Amino acid sequence: MGNIRSFCISWARRLCRSCGSEDEDKADDLTHVEVGAATGQDRQPSSTGLQDDGNGNSRSQPSQRRDLNGRRVSWEPRKQAQAVTPHANEDTQVTVEIHPRDTTPQLLRKLSFGKGPWRLPSLRGQDNKGFQRTEAPRPPGGKDLHAYPWDKSSLKSMPVDLQQFEKLDAYALKVNVKNSVEELVKALLKQARTDLEKVRAIWMWICHHIEYDVVGYHNKSQLSSKPIDVLQMGKSICEGYAGLFEQMCSIAGIQCMKLSGYSKGYGYKMGQTFTGDSDHAWNAVYLDGRWHLLDSTWGSGSVDDSFTKFTFRYNEFYFLTHPALFINNHFPDNSNWQLLKPTLTLKDFENNMLHNSNFYMLGLLTAQPETAVIQTVNGKASVSVDCRSATLFTFKLKGTDEHGLMTLKKHGMKLDIYPQKTGSHKLQIFAKPSKASEDVYSCVLEYVVECKSVDKAMRFPKDLHQPVGPSWFTERQGFLRPSHPDPIIPTNDGRCSVTFTLGKDISVLASLHSDSSSLTEDMGRRHIMQIRRGNQIELKIHLPHAGNFVLKIYAKKKSDPGNYDYIFNYLITCLNTEVKWPAFPQSYSKWVEDYEILEPLSGLLPANRNVQFKLKMHGIAKVLVQAENAYPLTQSRGYWEGTCNTSGCREVFVMVHENANHSFYSHVLKYEVETQ
Repeated sequence: MGNIRSFCISWARRLCRSCGSEDEDKADDLTHVEVGAATGQDRQPSSTGLQDDGNGNSRSQPSQRRDLNGRRVSWEPRKQAQAVTPHANEDTQVTVEIHPRDTTPQLLRKLSFGKGPWRLPSLRGQDNKGFQRTEAPRPPGGKDLHAYPWDKSSLKSMPVDLQQFEKLDAYALKVNVKNSVEELVKALLKQARTDLEKVRAIWMWICHHIEYDVVGYHNKSQLSSKPIDVLQMGKSICEGYAGLFEQMCSIAGIQCMKLSGYSKGYGYKMGQTFTGDSDHAWNAVYLDGRWHLLDSTWGSGSVDDSFTKFTFRYNEFYFLTHPALFINNHFPDNSNWQLLKPTLTLKDFENNMLHNSNFYMLGLLTAQPETAVIQTVNGKASVSVDCRSATLFTFKLKGTDEHGLMTLKKHGMKLDIYPQKTGSHKLQIFAKPSKASEDVYSCVLEYVVECKSVDKAMRFPKDLHQPVGPSWFTERQGFLRPSHPDPIIPTNDGRCSVTFTLGKDISVLASLHSDSSSLTEDMGRRHIMQIRRGNQIELKIHLPHAGNFVLKIYAKKKSDPGNYDYIFNYLITCLNTEVKWPAFPQSYSKWVEDYEILEPLSGLLPANRNVQFKLKMHGIAKVLVQAENAYPLTQSRGYWEGTCNTSGCREVFVMVHENANHSFYSHVLKYEVETQ
């Protein structure tokens, strides 16, 4: 048995005008020898009439025969034979090589038809004039497999340059043939040369011309998934999409399989288990010596939440998707069609986190945790995402972003969640490209957060905006080298100072917010003192009381007369209940941003006291402190200094002469005086 035994069987045979004939029986028998006995690997026929459907299911089948290409086909007597154009020289020579069981089979089939036109019946007995017949699809093998988990190299299972498809895509969208599948394929292939281009043209046409039949989905008795019906109706469900794709590829000479299995599509609930019949269908195509996966149903668009309306919304992600990504929401009945090494179990599929197409199309790479259900630890749950490039994120926990702390990283984000109620909470993560012109975020992740205990100390102010803290985004806005890179600034005595280097010629505005009704918008600004020293800016914060506060930072170009734009915010926390700092003095428009108060910093002065003043101001001719009496300040080494007595007054003003020739003073600061 070590030597290869081969023999050649030749005979003259006249093809009849029907696909099912007694002459066909001979060809069927020979083909069975070729695929079965020659390889020693064909499945044994079931004595119970059950047969594998190619997807790992054993199902009842009608009588099976094989066509000239070695495919099993259902055979039934036909009432009317279909005409097939014969040729004068109709000898058919079939070469069969018999291999030992322990060798790799190499099937060689030579069909010699002589000269002149030739037509072969398709699988469904339809005319394939002018098209190449496909070989019998081989099952997936070692060279088809991709490593799992995903290696982050590409979203596709083979190199694809989408720019090279632009003309072909535009052409395919304009093709308008509905009378027959063959004519449609013939029209599409006029602009397609390679097998990849043929598959692409078919894919684009189906994704843009076949809509999902939401009515048929709910009433399958009125539904037909036959390719010709799908074509002429212009709509179907997944079975029809996959069947039409399979037949169009077959006509185009491309090996294609229709696969079935479970999917995480419409109606999927996080963490659910899958039982019973398959719920979805998709395809595998054979290109460049390997099998590749695609889903034209999901590539065409989406349905609304009520499953009553379909919207065409092309999705490139599901064209030749990398198998390690495809398995995220497609689990085939036959695990071989995962095209993965190692393969995943159904339990793996059920437990794994669902990453929808938006996740990968936005350049996101991984997310932690990898399970759909998260358990809080001491009232806290954390999620992180890694991505290729700068991306903006936001989130919703039960529809609000109040109970979390999201920070942007250069290549991703981190989110800490603190649910304020026990139980199950739906967590959604949204993202958008940093350079996107529209303020539209796409949902990229969903989790279920199971909370058993609540951390009341991590109740955030309603004014806290996500994300929190400095990041690559704030650097782009001109805020460099922050003194506090973390989003939370803790303070024990109620005071803190935040500094930045400004990378742009911008003006900065800051305000302090809390849920306390006593902190008005105006007072929130007065608890922050802003000091500019060249391209350095310092924000001194004195908290009015203990608690959680939001420090919001705004900016605009100095030359821009418009409003300030919100940039980012910090969370400032203070647990010391004895903290009670007064506001800084009120400043007026003549107070320039690079002026500085050294003392008194408190905007509330003691009554009946002498108070020392020290101010840093430039370009000023005279400075006067106006209380019950006027107290001029003197200039020494760049500072204006002097004392003022607060007796008999409730307010104290600092006024300046900007020009020695002017006869009037301008107000720059206002202090309050404690009541007696």
